[in-house]
Amino acid sequence: MNLSDLIQQIKNRPNTVEFDQVMAVIDACYVYTESAFSNGVGDDRVENAAGENAGSCRIFAFAQLNGLNESETLVCFGKYFREDVIAHPDGTDHANIRTFMRHGWQGIRFDQLALVAK
Repeated sequence: MNLSDLIQQIKNRPNTVEFDQVMAVIDACYVYTESAFSNGVGDDRVENAAGENAGSCRIFAFAQLNGLNESETLVCFGKYFREDVIAHPDGTDHANIRTFMRHGWQGIRFDQLALVAK
């Protein structure tokens, strides 16, 4: 799958998007550099060290670079979003997904550029 096909799938068939397929497209199209990032606002924030939660880092960087909105970004987490978070709204796992749902793009800050197009 190429980048254009993935973006179309995210926008038109969101319930079919899988985390592994998003990671494969990111790996094929971008060079990843570990970056610390924060997600959230005020006391409701997750601090991620460089190399920690690399999947979330890649997805948030990918979504920013491609102008995805919050809903489209969440779709990129695939079953982690649909089955682990949405199906269990009171859960405490997947803190980056849950925090992003509350604060969206206003809460995402990277220490450095995490993805660069190949």
